[in-house]
Amino acid sequence: MNHDRSHALFTRASELLPGGVNSPVRAFKSVGGEPFFAQRAQGPYLFDVDGNRYIDYVGSWGPMIAGHAHPQVLDAVARTMRDGLSFGVPNPLEVTMAEAITSIVPSCEMVRMVNSGTEATLSAIRVARGATGRSRIVKFEGCYHGHGDSFLVKAGSGALTFGLPNSPGVPKALADLTLTLPYNDFEAATALFDEVGIDIAGLIIEPIVGNANCILPREGYLQHLRELCTRHGALLIFDEVMTGFRVALGGAQQRYGIAPDLSTFGKIIGGGMPVGAFGGRRDLMRQVAPSGPIYQAGTLSGNPVAMAAGLATLELIQAQGFHDALEASTHALCGGLEAAAREAGVAFHTTRAPGMFGLYFREGPVESFADALGSDAAKFGRFFHAMLERGVYLAPSAFEAGFMSSAHSEADIAATVDAARAAFAVVAAA
Repeated sequence: MNHDRSHALFTRASELLPGGVNSPVRAFKSVGGEPFFAQRAQGPYLFDVDGNRYIDYVGSWGPMIAGHAHPQVLDAVARTMRDGLSFGVPNPLEVTMAEAITSIVPSCEMVRMVNSGTEATLSAIRVARGATGRSRIVKFEGCYHGHGDSFLVKAGSGALTFGLPNSPGVPKALADLTLTLPYNDFEAATALFDEVGIDIAGLIIEPIVGNANCILPREGYLQHLRELCTRHGALLIFDEVMTGFRVALGGAQQRYGIAPDLSTFGKIIGGGMPVGAFGGRRDLMRQVAPSGPIYQAGTLSGNPVAMAAGLATLELIQAQGFHDALEASTHALCGGLEAAAREAGVAFHTTRAPGMFGLYFREGPVESFADALGSDAAKFGRFFHAMLERGVYLAPSAFEAGFMSSAHSEADIAATVDAARAAFAVVAAA
């Protein structure tokens, strides 16, 4: 593949943008090499500025569940933008979106629109602290909730280990208020709440981890966290920015039968436009300004064009059998990749939920962040580039989930598995 124009653009960008990108993982730093620059996208495909086509398993990191440039979504955007791009006052589509979210997700009795998943998670923990009068937040190893200061802490080595800042610019005093737990560890969670539960405002978790590749909860684990939070008066916050409306219409909370106190969303409810939301119990959300004292604001929140794109996407995914078909496609892809790895004699394991998956260069199972760290990142890097050269775009990190869309056909999956056979041979020969 020729990448001359992408190289020229990255050279220019490197003088103007930190690392040449506007979000770190785009720089290919963890896999080596330089990123390509996209020109357009259609269905399951990305096309770069050099004219190369890729089968895309990133999907703009999740929102393109119905495929890129879906005509129904583009038509909704075109109709809406003719009336203006932003008003700074309420618009009808905000109300329609709130009705859609609250009807699909029963735990969300009220919602507040924001502009990103990070805004949603930051706001949710502010509500948790404001509503409980407590200061400490619990998060999990391998879970990522955006770049807010409270979330950028290193994982502790034990249940009671305080977090340390994981980025310059995060004060240690603030990091001290964030406690970390190993994901899927029942005993560690119980011990932490028994020790300091009275000080915990909220526990925030990706119910399916999407930022250590893809890790599913052990049976009963989310229920255990629900019980701990209820017993100790802490709020359970599900970060469903990735899983919401993807792993089931009602997200992971529907799939696992859990009612969190607060939830955060993004990705799919914007249909590709920048958007986020947080919501939950009415008594909690009524404490958010202007109806209550917990302040949160956003000039562009509820943007009409973003609402139109999101509503069109939500309509598409409510079609009969949508998520069943998405699950079947995800299983077909992962099963094909595992078979190709076995043929090449490469240790390889996949995890999967409807519409998302994880790839690990190690034997399974993978049930914790420590397990994920056991994957061979160097082998993944070789595999990534071998796949890219064969027209398949995977997440450019060994610790990011992949995403399926309804636009991926059986032929796309077969072509991906064919590319993988050659790529695994490259890995085996190294």
